[in-house]
Order: sequence, then C-alpha cells, then structure tokens
Amino acid sequence: MSYMIGVDVGGTFTDFSVFNQETGELFNYKDSSTPSDPSRAIVKGVRDVLELRNASPEEVIYLAHGTTVGTNALIEKKGCRLGLITTKGFKDLMEIGTQRRPALYNLQAQKPYPLVPSGFNCTVTERIRYDGSVETPLDEEDVRKTVRWLKEQGVAAIAVCTLFSFINPVHEERIEAIIHEEFPEAYVTISSKLAPEFREFSRMSTTVMNSYLGPVMEKYVNNFRDSIAKIGIRAEPYVTQSNGSIISIKETIDCPIKTALSGPSAGVIAAAFIGKQCGADKIITFDMGGTSADISLIENFTPQVSNERYVEGYPARIPMINIITIGAGGGSIARIDEGGALKVGPRSAGATPGPACYMRGGENPCVTDANIVLGKLNQTKILGGRMDVDIELARNAVRTKICDKSELDMKRAANGIITVVNSNMVRAIRSVSVEKGYDVREFSLMAFGGAGPLHACEVARDLGMKEVLIPPNPGTLCSLGLLLADTRFDLSRTKVVSGAAKNLNTVNEQFDNMVEQGTGLLDREGVPAERRYFEFAIDIRYQRQNFEISIPVPAGRMTEETLKKALADFHAEHRRSYGYCKEEAVVQFVSYRVSAVGVIDKPRLEAEELRPEAALPAPVEIRQVLFQNSDYYVATPVYLRDDLVPGQSIPGPCICEQMDTTLVVPKGWVIHVDGYRNLKIHDEEAK
Repeated sequence: MSYMIGVDVGGTFTDFSVFNQETGELFNYKDSSTPSDPSRAIVKGVRDVLELRNASPEEVIYLAHGTTVGTNALIEKKGCRLGLITTKGFKDLMEIGTQRRPALYNLQAQKPYPLVPSGFNCTVTERIRYDGSVETPLDEEDVRKTVRWLKEQGVAAIAVCTLFSFINPVHEERIEAIIHEEFPEAYVTISSKLAPEFREFSRMSTTVMNSYLGPVMEKYVNNFRDSIAKIGIRAEPYVTQSNGSIISIKETIDCPIKTALSGPSAGVIAAAFIGKQCGADKIITFDMGGTSADISLIENFTPQVSNERYVEGYPARIPMINIITIGAGGGSIARIDEGGALKVGPRSAGATPGPACYMRGGENPCVTDANIVLGKLNQTKILGGRMDVDIELARNAVRTKICDKSELDMKRAANGIITVVNSNMVRAIRSVSVEKGYDVREFSLMAFGGAGPLHACEVARDLGMKEVLIPPNPGTLCSLGLLLADTRFDLSRTKVVSGAAKNLNTVNEQFDNMVEQGTGLLDREGVPAERRYFEFAIDIRYQRQNFEISIPVPAGRMTEETLKKALADFHAEHRRSYGYCKEEAVVQFVSYRVSAVGVIDKPRLEAEELRPEAALPAPVEIRQVLFQNSDYYVATPVYLRDDLVPGQSIPGPCICEQMDTTLVVPKGWVIHVDGYRNLKIHDEEAK
C-alpha cells in the first residue's frame, strides 16, 4: 500500500489525515498535542495511525506538516539572539518604523517587542543609490570588525538589510560572504534574497523576523525529520507555507518566516477544495480549534492572499493567505472581570491542563466546559469514545469562577459564555467581509476545526447567513489541506515604471528573471517539467499614490493587448475597492510577482450515489440541550454522523457526533447530505 499523511499541530490537539492511494480510503485521527516538543505528538500519532491501518512506515510515500513553532516563537518572544547590519545612518529604522501609531487615539499604545537587542543594530560604511549605482563602496574591514563583535556578543543569527539592495544586491551579497568567512556557524538572512522589494522598513522587519526564527526552526524541523526517520519513514517531509503551499525542510530552514501562518492556511486550501465539491464559490471559513478561531474569505473558489501582513506588530513582506485569528477556541477561559462583566479569552487552557472537564487538573471554566453543561457536547466521552470527560468538573468550574462571582445561575452562566464567544467570532467575520465591502449574506459559512461546527449555525444566524457547510471531517480539515497543497514559490521584484507600451521590454525582463529563478527552485524540489506552471501579477498604482493593487496578468510575454487588459482590470479593482477610478491618470507598475507552482499528487475523492429514500438513522440518545437565546432545555436527538446517508435530510434541532467534532443544529435549520458526505445546512426559517 501507499499512504499519504497530513499532520496539523494545534494548541490542544494534533490532527492526522491518512489517504490510501490504492483503495481511495481517507482516515482521520486526533491526539493530544505536546507543546514542549510538538514532534513527539507527531511521531506518536503517526505510529498510532499506521498501527490502526495495519501499515508499515515504509509504505508512507508522502508526509506534510503544518506547524505553529514559528508563530509561537514570535508570540512568546522565544526566537534567537541576533544582530542587524545595515547602512550607516539607518540603524534605528526598526524602532522608527513608519511612525504610525497602532491605535490613533491611544497615547499608551505599546510598540512591538524589539527583536534586535539594544546596541545590536550595527551599521557599516556603504551606500547604493536609488538607481542601483554605487555611491559609497563597501568598507569590508568595517564589516569584518562588526561581524567579529557580534560573534563575541554571542548572537546566533545576523540579519542584513542595506539601502536599495533590492535594486543592486552587490553589497549585501559581499557582506553575507564575509559573515560566512568570519562567523560560519551564524544563521544569515539578506534582504535582497528574501524580499527584494521597496519600502525599507517592511523589507528590514521581514529580514529580521526571518533571522530571529531561523535557528529555532532549523532545530525543530531537523528534529522532526530525524524523529520520523527513526520510526522508518523514508519519505522526505514537507512543511506548509503561509500561502497554503508546501516546501521542503531545506526551504523551511532558509525561509522560516514563510511558515508564520502554516497550519491555518492549509485549512483554507482544503475549504476551497470542498467549496468546489459543493458548488459554493463564496465562502467564509470558520476554523475554531482549542486555542483560537481563524477566519478567512474565499471568492471564486480562490483564497485571498496579501503580499504583506503584520505579525506581532511587524510587517512581514511575504505572501500569506488573509486569515484573521482571535483568541476564541474550545479552551478559551471564561472569567468575570473587575467591572463584573463576563469575558471569554484570549487566554486558553491549551492542551495542558485543558478545560476542567478533561480531568487534567484544570480549574478554569472554558468554552468546552460550557458546551458540556449545556448538553451540546457529549457529557461522558469525546474523540469517538477515546477520551473521558466529567460534567461535574465542568459545572464546578462554572459555578466557582462565574456563578459565585456574579448574579448568574448555572444555565445563564454557561449560555452567557457561548454568547460572548459567538459575539467575538461574529465581529471577526465582519472584519473580513462587511468591513471589506462584501455582503456577508451572499456567502456560505464553512465551519471546521474541533469546535467550529458546535457554534456555526448560531454564528451564521447572528450574521444573517443562510447556509452552513460542514466537511466530512471538519476537526481534521487542516491536515487534509496538507494533502491537497502544491509546491509554490512566490518571487517578487520592484522596478517602478509607467504602465506604457514603451516599458514592455523592462516588464518582460523582470518576469523572465523570476521565471528562471522559479525554475531553479522547482528543479531543486524535484518537480517534473510537466507538473509545473507559473502565475504572474503586477502591483499597480496611480502616480503619487502610496499603495498598490496586485493585478493578475497572463503568464508569458506581456504584449500591448495584455497591457491594456491589465490597466482595465486595475481601474475596475480600484473602483471596487475605493469607490472611484481615474482612467485618465498616469499609472505606474511598481512590483512584479511570479509564482512558480509544482503540482503534487492529491487524493481523489469520489461522489457516492444519493439515496433520499433511505430511512433516517435511529438517534443514539435523546439529550437535554439548552440552545442559544433559550431559557429551557430541549429534548434533542443525537445522531452519529457515520450513520447519515448521502441524499438524506434531517431537521433540527439535532446533534451529530463524530470522532473529531460535534455539530449542533438548532430548530429551523435542516441538514442535507451531499454525495461527498458534506453537510449543507440551511436556515429554513430565514427563507
């Protein structure tokens, strides 16, 4: 047999999707995470799933991994000690930034934690002009003294970002060579290789973050690779990028900043795939796990990607899927604040000790505890019966931490926790839709993650959305996304020219250079020529504007015809985004982007025959459930999702349980099972 395995490490659980290429069977599994060393949970889980499938490690031909190690290192400030080398006169750029306050009217707003220690931002004598010419030659002895001093101070990594190196990288490349001569064990990032684009602060912060994470990620991924090799897996593993694609271990070590949103991005890729199955071209993804909820928007079956995102207060000029993350998960802790208000999150109980009901010593009431008290979650066992829970521990946590500190009784306290966390998620969904000019009512809400289906219908109703989509294995969808991702390298160059026919040769030269570079990267990944394709885009703006809009253009040589189409698309997108356009204004091409894509073999999921005449399954129990905006418990049938048949319709209120999640369907909603066993849930009352 040949098995493909996708592994997604979350704050509470580690998820596995296993696909048998010969039989077409897709198997899913969850196990508790090991935050101190995430690779331990991966190795244990891989062993467990192979044992359950009676398979040997040698039969694994593909293994991809979504990781939060880089993200957590930035959040917890556990990166390496590093130094920065830049052009003389620009050493304080990381502190100055853009001089924009994160909150306009907040005079106490905190600046982000400095990743470069005080005094470790060093300058050297050199200067490249805006046109790429050398104004001041590089003083190599100055560089050697600086590198020696940083070595004496015990840094593990060095970031190099000099002025206008994105136009002429000669000085940065020489600085890198000197670092390797003087300090060969240091991890080095130079901006002209990582992010050769204009805007000095963005380029510098991206370079600094990459070096800050470099040694941490290098240690982790090497340990991960060695750990799976020890159990007999011969396949070279992949790691997910923030743009939803996969890269090799070597590329992960070279560019760890590309993994900043590694895990959540895989879920969005899988959601786009499921959307095509369902014929839903407008989707808002709602991925609620144990620690956080991740929200994203998909239009025309394509996730939205931004070329710059802020990560822990710093701009990262790396293509990433647009994902909003909030501290709202099953492990989010509820409390009564100093003013007597009920708050939920962002602090989480995580995997250890977890919610109180997990019987691991947790004493704080979490969202999971509230759902168990309300009857929405199984009150004795979860994970398909593999994990025991204790409802009395959940009740005691809610009683001591919420009821005793407020005027709320048990029912109102538990329901209040769910109402608050739902409201937090509603605001997050509005931020990616309504606040961006989209009508949220035109979208379907695709819920996944271990806790997403628990809250989906209530959140959708609050937003006025009429359809909820639940994939077959929502609790492990991110790990499925790892089996659906391609290899992708996003390359960019900046050269500002007017969008005129006279500059077509310059534009094509930029694209040709990046195609050549992308071809080399795909060669290094071993992607056959027949499995490659390229995507082109240009960042365009009106003259004297400060921001650009990225416009896709056909791959290949740009002609006057494709130039006219690109300009027309830019005007149309500018009007959609800002409400106006100026077709008579001078248009500038600023940056050029090429994505080199290598297509990977993916699972092929076949649709089943619809059987609407099949009898509804018998409920496994009738449970008393307290739904949102209700004062009394309702006798609610509980079904096993595996018993549902394609073509069936099941009215709410009801609950569907499966190994990786639980679906709660209030009164007025109806479940429809499609041929791929996706659940389409419609709000019949809204109709």
